[in-house]
Amino acid sequence: MTAAAPEERMQMIYEAHQSALLHTLLNWTYGDRHAAEDLVQETMLRAWRNIDVLNTDPLALRPWLYTVARRIAIDRYRARGTRPFETEAEPLEQLALVGEPFDEILDREVVRGALAALSEPHRAALVQVYFMDQTVPQAALVLGIPEGTLKSRLHYALRAIRVKMDEMGLDHALQGRALILT
Repeated sequence: MTAAAPEERMQMIYEAHQSALLHTLLNWTYGDRHAAEDLVQETMLRAWRNIDVLNTDPLALRPWLYTVARRIAIDRYRARGTRPFETEAEPLEQLALVGEPFDEILDREVVRGALAALSEPHRAALVQVYFMDQTVPQAALVLGIPEGTLKSRLHYALRAIRVKMDEMGLDHALQGRALILT
């Protein structure tokens, strides 16, 4: 076989193996087409990075491509196991709680009352950071405000909640537990 330019070789490799590789990766990803396509793309990227050392016959590369794809899939699977699951934003009222039901209801009502007393900007800041579990930069981006403004709103919102709970005669341990449970 004559030596083809790297771009031509890569095109031949892609055309020869993309369909079969995608079909196999769809099985490995339990039908998740986006994940399978990402794995195919990463496999082809690795082939492109090694194009100079790969066999010049594109048809002989299938075992190598499957080995690379399998290793990438395993690495991604393992990486997902070390990260917490991503969740959809759910209404706070639908989140499941653990513990004493009556205590939880009381704690939830106390926090709801304290949150209701806040201004909308302060409440939105607390919800984004503490309930939606976003970082300050992420929450500032969602709210469309500078990070410093968000930090200030968080400070004053937490201070207002503490004052409200102190007025209700609640101790600081319950204040922290109530914020976690909500």
